[in-house]
Amino acid sequence: MDRDNIVLTGYPGAGKTTVSLALARELDGWTVVDTDVMIEEREGRSIPELFEAKGEAYFRQAEARVIAEVMENTRQIVSTGGGAVLAAENRLAMKRGGFVVALKASADVIISRVRENENRPLLRGDVETRVRRLLEERKHAYDFADLTIDTSGLPVEEVVRLILEERACR
Repeated sequence: MDRDNIVLTGYPGAGKTTVSLALARELDGWTVVDTDVMIEEREGRSIPELFEAKGEAYFRQAEARVIAEVMENTRQIVSTGGGAVLAAENRLAMKRGGFVVALKASADVIISRVRENENRPLLRGDVETRVRRLLEERKHAYDFADLTIDTSGLPVEEVVRLILEERACR
């Protein structure tokens, strides 16, 4: 398979990190790659610090470089930042290099998951308002994915099963 990666994308708080780790337990020998973690390691700063010091545009450029590089490899479960899909070049790289899964969740579920997380610069302040605005702004941003799963009421094992079943059919 030329697209021998599974790429998880979706809203902040939709479950990308949790699902990527669960998938890794099922896929022997696969590597988990979190593009946000890679950016932090390369830049020597947390994402909020990077946003504050250099701005969102700089962060998005760093994100595009990391995604392009990561998608050159195989047998990876790639967890992307929620806004990575905003750039056409990132969507194209994801589709070329992987089976793309968009994880979604209801506003209330996302709010409960991200409320206390200070590492999400776009959700700082009034979390409820920001989450609802972000959901509206990005409601079609993940439409390019091969599979979309609403994680709101699903156990992680069920999400993993759905991903592996659908991927096997393609």
